[in-house]
Amino acid sequence: MPSNDVGLVLGTSKAVYGGKENMFFRYRMEAAARLYKEGKIKFLILSGNHDSVFYNEPNDMKKALMSLGVPENVMTLDFAGFRTYDSIIRCKEVFNQQKFTIISQPMHNARALFLANQLGIEAIAFAAQDVPNGYKTYLREYLARPKAILDVYLLDRSQYHAKKGIDLKEAKR
Repeated sequence: MPSNDVGLVLGTSKAVYGGKENMFFRYRMEAAARLYKEGKIKFLILSGNHDSVFYNEPNDMKKALMSLGVPENVMTLDFAGFRTYDSIIRCKEVFNQQKFTIISQPMHNARALFLANQLGIEAIAFAAQDVPNGYKTYLREYLARPKAILDVYLLDRSQYHAKKGIDLKEAKR
């Protein structure tokens, strides 16, 4: 695995319906902590949804990573990573990163790498352990792929999301 200064951890909820632990979340956090501890990344951008006081993916990721021994001072929280596209374009435009490691599960990484490549970003991906019974997540991922193609080729929403993200970042302070 090549090293990069920055790892972009893509958000997901820490719990599934009924409060049960979300294994996608757990395995992503374990993968990010492993990469940090092995010196493959120096800093983490934790990008996810924070649409209410009751739901805060970046903060949940920060707490989980700290419990796994990752120091708080190497983490930057991105509260406007509402979708994978937002997380990728914001990493480039808001956090000024042209080269980074994406951390998620294999299927999600495929779409994230496609988006990064189309946006002119030099990205690699690290595959967190997969979840064999995550059927709803796999269906969501399957349906998100055509949206990624629309975002890149037809809608060209890069500037809209980057500007929107900057405003949201300021509003969350």
